[in-house]
Amino acid sequence: KVERGRRAFPVSDKASDVTRAFARGMKDAGVQVELNTGVSQVLKEEDGFAVELERGGTLHAKSVIVATGGLSYPSTGSTGDGYAFAKANGHTIAPLSGSLVGLTIDEKWPKLLMGLSLKNVRVCAQMGKKKIYDELGEMLFTHFGVSGPLIIELSSHMPEGFSAVQVTLDMKPGMTAEQVDLRLQREFQENVRKQLSSVLLTLMPARMGPVFAELCGMTPDQPINQITREQRLVIARNLKALPLHVSGTRPIEEAIVTRGGVTVREVNPSTMMSKLAPGLFFAGEVLDVDAHTGGFNLQIAFSTGALAGRSAAAYVTEE
Repeated sequence: KVERGRRAFPVSDKASDVTRAFARGMKDAGVQVELNTGVSQVLKEEDGFAVELERGGTLHAKSVIVATGGLSYPSTGSTGDGYAFAKANGHTIAPLSGSLVGLTIDEKWPKLLMGLSLKNVRVCAQMGKKKIYDELGEMLFTHFGVSGPLIIELSSHMPEGFSAVQVTLDMKPGMTAEQVDLRLQREFQENVRKQLSSVLLTLMPARMGPVFAELCGMTPDQPINQITREQRLVIARNLKALPLHVSGTRPIEEAIVTRGGVTVREVNPSTMMSKLAPGLFFAGEVLDVDAHTGGFNLQIAFSTGALAGRSAAAYVTEE
């Protein structure tokens, strides 16, 4: 299925369906799979490569494909071994960091809303006058700050100097600032004898109302007829551009993908073979290539994997 932003996912939304499809494909093709078999080294030989196993023993092959993933999600086996194999064969490794990951926030209030998801909101980020991100979608408040589709996508755009980036949350992206203020004026006129919390219920999830009121310098029980024009404008401004001060990212172990890896200029893009060690191929996240969330990183893995597989087979045949 293809969702907004051309993001492709299994109809079932289960990653296990993808792995099972690969397992069936390998079984049908007669591939010999060695589970729980760590590799300690991949060394160039005169007639190919020696693949040394951690349990002891060595496999010899004319071609080897390194498709070990990155450093993200080490529980899946992605522990960075591929970088060591590449480096041992002369390759350069671009600096590694987590991408598509939750962001930590200086403010304490997101923790109070842990588990609350906001839909149809806009997240914007800019450095000085340059806008680096502006997207509509869904986000999530967590114990460490913010996460969810919009935020993890934003993380791939964030430079190392987080303090230089201004991030804002627009909770009413379908309205201009003027329209938001007019909406507030109408709500205030219709609820003049009620409390601020009553109006906020019409603008955001109930859990967020009290926190939002505090952020605006007010209390949820403040009578509408006591709210000044200046206070109303503060509410309108925060509805359109609530600031989030990003302090960093969550650990790389929690990232969906790894940024950095084997430098692509040292790999032939038409075959995925190393330009430094003929017969050595690379595929997937071990390469210094990453993309947005939505199946794009899987597509990189599938495409480079298919090309590396065909090229490695052709290389052996030609040899």
